Amino acid sequence: MLNQCSFIGHLGADVEVRTFSNGGKVANLRLAVSEKWKDREGNKQERTTWVPVAIFSEGLVRVAEQYLRKGSKVYVSGKFSVRKWQDQSGADRYSTEVVLQGFDATLVMLDGRRDDQGGGYDQGNQGGGYGGQDQGAP
Repeated sequence: MLNQCSFIGHLGADVEVRTFSNGGKVANLRLAVSEKWKDREGNKQERTTWVPVAIFSEGLVRVAEQYLRKGSKVYVSGKFSVRKWQDQSGADRYSTEVVLQGFDATLVMLDGRRDDQGGGYDQGNQGGGYGGQDQGAP
């Protein structure tokens, strides 16, 4: 069976990175994915869907933590996952997210790498990015 989904969108907030007790990390993103169309009257319409993304692959976590910021345009490809958990009152809750982990996880920066000195972009990386997993930072 195939469990693969891909999205292109903009980060709605800076990347949140958490460290586990075993030293592993997870990077969480909220990706804004928009669709635009014209209605029957010819008026422009737009709908934004927020897609939660969890990155577990070590190399991709490093890239996300180091280079991605609110507003960054990215392509992500990973597995669709539904997680069951219990809230404080003990009620079952469910969360859906795209999980980037393993060989088939992909993260590509579509607007280039941000330059830490001036907040601009690295001209040598315009339109490119980093794809794959655990291959190290660009």
